[in-house]
Amino acid sequence: MARRNRGWNIIYHVLMLVLGIVMIYPVLWMVSSSFKEHADIFASMGTLIPPKFTIENYKEGWKGFGNVTFATFFKNSFIVAGIGTIGTVISSALVAYGFARIPFKGRDLWFAAMMMTLMLPFQVQIIPQYIMFNKLNWINTFYPLIVPKFFGSAFFIFLIMQFIRGLPLELDEAAEIDGAGKFGIFWWIILPSIKPALITASLFSFYWTWDDFLGPLLYLNQATLYTVSLALKNFADPTAVTNWGAVFAMSVLSLIPVLLIFIFFQKYLTEGIATTGIKG
Repeated sequence: MARRNRGWNIIYHVLMLVLGIVMIYPVLWMVSSSFKEHADIFASMGTLIPPKFTIENYKEGWKGFGNVTFATFFKNSFIVAGIGTIGTVISSALVAYGFARIPFKGRDLWFAAMMMTLMLPFQVQIIPQYIMFNKLNWINTFYPLIVPKFFGSAFFIFLIMQFIRGLPLELDEAAEIDGAGKFGIFWWIILPSIKPALITASLFSFYWTWDDFLGPLLYLNQATLYTVSLALKNFADPTAVTNWGAVFAMSVLSLIPVLLIFIFFQKYLTEGIATTGIKG
């Protein structure tokens, strides 16, 4: 029996190793290609070791296009993703606290209506949102990408609400005895207790906003306002010869912020997902 279990363990780990290599190989190939010369990128697709190592792709890619460098594109992405994440997390936490702790007339109805918005694909909302933002003269600004974030997200409201429901009501009652109001309870009791859920929501919100392509494509028409995802698309010109080495180099740089955030906050991410899942 011990030998049989050992054999299954070996097979399992080998399969996981092969699957892991298959999943990470495209990323490794992109990183490798960013250090290859133009002629070697597709000529040596079967190898991850550059025939001739070069960093010229990073130098050329950082220059950007239209007299706009990738420093501007990264700055725009950090502005949209950073401010948008702050707005999403704060507003979602407030709404989640209301649904989880404050009884009011029609709460179940409003909660059901909120959850139904999860079933609406983004494509259904594109036309009415574009018309509204166009009438507000917000086209070609960051407002359509940032302002809606301050009205909460159904997914994050549900996630944070599940975490709040797991907190004992005695904490609220003790704070009320000490004279704290609803907002005081939220600020001094609830927020410090749901830090893993807040960090989890922040990570997901930052990832999704950083990688968003359709939103910037709809609302941004000026190169100086492009985010990284939109800039990478415009960097690859189908009507001319595309500098794929520079495209891969900038793609590698675009992965660094989200990779660093995941490395430093993965503990809270795991805790937040596991805890909300158990208490749900």
